[in-house]
Amino acid sequence: MTRPAILKPGDNCWRMERADRAAFIVDGADFFKAFRETVKQAQRSVLIIAWDIDSRVKLVREGESDGLPVELGDFLTSMVKRNSKLDIHILDWDFVMIFAPDREWLPLYKEKWNGHPRLHFCLDDRHPTGACHHQKIVVVDDQIAFAGGLDLTLGRWDTPQHTPCDPRRRDLESEQVPQPYHDIQMMVSGPAAAALGELARERWRHATGATLPAPRIQAEANYWPAYLAPDVENVDVAICRTVPKYENQAEVREVERLLVDAIAAARQSIYIEAQYFTAHKITAALAKRLKEEDGPEVAVLLPEHTVGWLSKTTMDVLRERSFRQLLKADHYNRLRLYEPCIPGLDDECVNIHSKVTIIDDELLRIGSANLNNRSMGLDTECDLVIEANGKPHIRSAIHAFRNRLLEEHLGMEASRIEERLAQEGSLIRTIESLRGSGRTVRPLTFRVTPEMDAWVPDDDFVDPGQPMDPSELMKEFVPEEERGPVRNHIFLILTILAAILGLAAMWQWSPLREWVNVDNLVGFAAEFEQAPSAPLLTLGVFLISGIIAFPLTVLIVVCVLVFGPWQGFLYSMLGALLSAVSTYGLGHLLGRNTVRRFAGKKLHELNKRLARRGLMTIIVVRIIPFAPFSVINMIAGASKIRFRDFVIGSAIGMLPGIVGISLFTDRLAATIQEPDLPAFAILVAVVGVIIVAGWTFWRWEERHRNPRLRAQSD
Repeated sequence: MTRPAILKPGDNCWRMERADRAAFIVDGADFFKAFRETVKQAQRSVLIIAWDIDSRVKLVREGESDGLPVELGDFLTSMVKRNSKLDIHILDWDFVMIFAPDREWLPLYKEKWNGHPRLHFCLDDRHPTGACHHQKIVVVDDQIAFAGGLDLTLGRWDTPQHTPCDPRRRDLESEQVPQPYHDIQMMVSGPAAAALGELARERWRHATGATLPAPRIQAEANYWPAYLAPDVENVDVAICRTVPKYENQAEVREVERLLVDAIAAARQSIYIEAQYFTAHKITAALAKRLKEEDGPEVAVLLPEHTVGWLSKTTMDVLRERSFRQLLKADHYNRLRLYEPCIPGLDDECVNIHSKVTIIDDELLRIGSANLNNRSMGLDTECDLVIEANGKPHIRSAIHAFRNRLLEEHLGMEASRIEERLAQEGSLIRTIESLRGSGRTVRPLTFRVTPEMDAWVPDDDFVDPGQPMDPSELMKEFVPEEERGPVRNHIFLILTILAAILGLAAMWQWSPLREWVNVDNLVGFAAEFEQAPSAPLLTLGVFLISGIIAFPLTVLIVVCVLVFGPWQGFLYSMLGALLSAVSTYGLGHLLGRNTVRRFAGKKLHELNKRLARRGLMTIIVVRIIPFAPFSVINMIAGASKIRFRDFVIGSAIGMLPGIVGISLFTDRLAATIQEPDLPAFAILVAVVGVIIVAGWTFWRWEERHRNPRLRAQSD
């Protein structure tokens, strides 16, 4: 019986266009090679839309040489130099500072991105607060296009063997070999590539305001690499998007609708590879099918754990919450959660970064969208989808690709997998019968402790499904029950305001302003630098300055200039924590009296709820300062957030900023001693970003943010 079509243009996909050829490219080594060979054929245009890109990444790792540069930036520059009609446009996400250590520093100022007038590089900041541009698209002359989960950046190159300690994975001059990395890209030619070109140019226009013309090819060229056999030909490819609501940009949730519709249409099996697994609607859709007596099998491959401490302690907690929902719904034992196992990796794991969904042998989705809430409605995403619709050659291609993935993960030939699948008639029984003790997949181990789960807040905060209103986010941590009694104390509020205004007046019109400046502070501090009491006096200055609202940044700068980067960092960290603790204690005192007189049981329950998630609350408000430093401390104290959580959260949240200011202040001093133009340019940009950008960006967002209230995603 013919099943109804899953793909519906204008509903769960943007449009469908024919691909003359399509290839499913597995892992970074093959993608880098295909990208390089295709760009070499470019006549007029190369468009690269990226979450991350790095000019230093090596496209060739195994000694192959075509006489062209190996590094991405040099390679692209050589392309525009040898072809006077070629323009290359690169759009990279304007990342937040928390990602800075893992990305190319100040890419706008890199010579490799600005060394030629026809190599155009732009950072994309046209997205809501907390969102990111996550599409990974390459389009060459509208003839060939790539889309999927891979970026042209560090740490992505790998082969399907994922060999432990493979030195070819090493980037730059680092001695450390990155962990194995598994990801997938789809490559298409023909009208489907031209449609992706339209999407990429629209994204460029949205980010920059400039309109790029469609390329006009003067002579026919065979863009498809001769070495690469397509997996399927003459196939309709659907383009599915996620686009958040932002200013005059309409919300698009095609990826979410497609996944829900595809899960509902599955008959025999659902195979998923995912980096994250926290999306509410996807979990609910799978749970519904698992409850059915004759529903499909569900096999999911995920990384053993996600990358990075923060992700492990947030997204891994959230995914296990989703897994528990699925296991509870699995009435007929049709769910399997797997992680890859490769002997010799020791403490490492394969980073499953792919975003793949295969429904029976009927539908294949490869894209950039993770199975988390933000990929459903907050970030900008692009997936490619093909559907068989009764066409045997497409069914065969989807079936073969799934077996190819299982071949990689189980460490055995696809022919053996096909033979066992024919015998068992079940995807799960096939995998279970072929799992061995060497390279294989194994049941995913649950690692989240009750203590970890208790302090991670709800999914809508850590993994929001649509743009967040900063003021509403603050209300999440200081609800109405807590704010109500404070508003009743108008006299106290007016007294505090009067004191602040008095200090401001003294600063403006008294000698205090002339005395308390950086030069005078440095001079004064230098006199007692060698004194035994210098550390104690420095901490005392931090304590007093916190109470009178003296700028913390100035104190950090002075500390580093006087004591050097390491000792200055130590004094700044201890002093900032001491200041935070003192105002926390003041808030605790005021809050205790308020509780006793006005709030009663309601605030008592609120305090217990905040105490359970207090650590994450403090980390977030330190990184995203929704209110002044002292105000946050007083609210934390009044809300009865545990003192331990407050101190640990403050330390974690303040660490990146204090480290950054300390390091770059030290570099500033060194540059003053030996000035040169590059050092001066970097310092001006970096110090400006650290000191000014946070406040300026917050004010800008306050004026331009989405006025709608944040709601749950399902």
